[in-house]
Amino acid sequence: MLCVLVAEAIAFAQKPPAAPDHPWDLSATKQFQVPPSTVPEPKLDPAKIYTLAELVNIAEENNPDTRVAWQNAKARAGDLGITKSTLYPTLAAAVLAGTSRQGIFFGNSFQRQTVYSYSPIMIMDYQIFDLQRSQEIAISRSNLLAANFQFNDIHRKVIFAVMQAYYQLLDSKGQQDAAEANLKNAQTVQSAAEDRLKLGLATLPDVLEARSATAQADYNLQATIGATEIAHGNLANALGISPTVQFQVLSIHDIRMPDAIGETVEKSIDTALAQRPDLMQRVAELRGAQAEVKSAQRAYAPKLSFQGNAGEVRAYGEQIHLPALYSPTLGIWDAGLNLTWTLFDGLERENRLAKAHADQKQAAAAVDSVRDQVENQVWSAYSTATTALRQQKAAAALLESATESYNAALESYNYGVRSQIDVVSAQKVLADARTADVTARTNLLTGLAALAYQTGDLLYGKTP
Repeated sequence: MLCVLVAEAIAFAQKPPAAPDHPWDLSATKQFQVPPSTVPEPKLDPAKIYTLAELVNIAEENNPDTRVAWQNAKARAGDLGITKSTLYPTLAAAVLAGTSRQGIFFGNSFQRQTVYSYSPIMIMDYQIFDLQRSQEIAISRSNLLAANFQFNDIHRKVIFAVMQAYYQLLDSKGQQDAAEANLKNAQTVQSAAEDRLKLGLATLPDVLEARSATAQADYNLQATIGATEIAHGNLANALGISPTVQFQVLSIHDIRMPDAIGETVEKSIDTALAQRPDLMQRVAELRGAQAEVKSAQRAYAPKLSFQGNAGEVRAYGEQIHLPALYSPTLGIWDAGLNLTWTLFDGLERENRLAKAHADQKQAAAAVDSVRDQVENQVWSAYSTATTALRQQKAAAALLESATESYNAALESYNYGVRSQIDVVSAQKVLADARTADVTARTNLLTGLAALAYQTGDLLYGKTP
């Protein structure tokens, strides 16, 4: 047996790589396989155009982070139930059976006696007085609240991650649409230049420049197509599904842009301080630390408990030179009160109390730190959103004027009034304006989502 154990240990022992210039042989770790997902992947309709709300619901149902936080909250609820159970007595049923043999000194000799007994009994144990129990319950209740707030915060993060990925996909699709429009404009200019060359109204360099602009527009289009595919995969990852699953989303031009941000920055900060789940989690942890201090202080108090049992006993005895004897069924009971008061424990209670005070101060400092972070985050998000709002309005005006300028330049070029350089220049300005408009729309939507994320409004389906 020893040889077998040694051989098995040698065969399955974990060894370091033999040399630094080759990867570690993973043949011995083939038993470590990633288990399949425990949640079936949702079926998405590739022909359906999904709204942001629908995608958020899919993510909340399918994202594994929410299930991790949910199970953690359920575990903390179990801890609370365990601590509450100490308020009740413990009742147990037991059956005691045994035999004993001994020599009893009687007269001038020892007489051997053998006794067989059988006793079914009920045992009760009850802690009557213990000041620490209420604080242990308070600690567990605070831990449960902290876990619940953490669960809400995970949902807040999942929602925001989906919104970011969603708007990024909309931005990529918008840039792709803009690149396709730019390519059509470049092809129109190229066609006009080639027609004028046939009529002797343009030069070959004009046509070559137009062809170069068309090739550049096609190159930019291919880049935006790749960016759209990557953004699709990022959104699928945020939803907790495979990136190969196909689905459609709205166009960024179909989303109405807001005209203003509803709340003031002061109101937004107050809202965040009242409902941010990560801040509420810190407050719950502070309450738990305060309960730890009270529990450590009450450890100096005495404890009173009751232990008792009641039942019946049946016995059969044998004694040498005497006949065997059966005893009748006898009722038995035993009860007692125990008062314990620890007078000295090697300064354990003092050290526990000092640790509890330190943890309380640390938790209070954590609340102050998170509060300051929340205020700064809301202020920054609000400033970003207001800046994005102004930029979006400016980008919309730029796109309108650039479109009019390009149309006028192309028409004038066809009549021979404007030069090729004027048309190409107007085309580039229009292309930049389209890109700026899509980017400004995305920045505004993302900025408003970030503000709702920082204030905690995302948990309640509210955006500025």
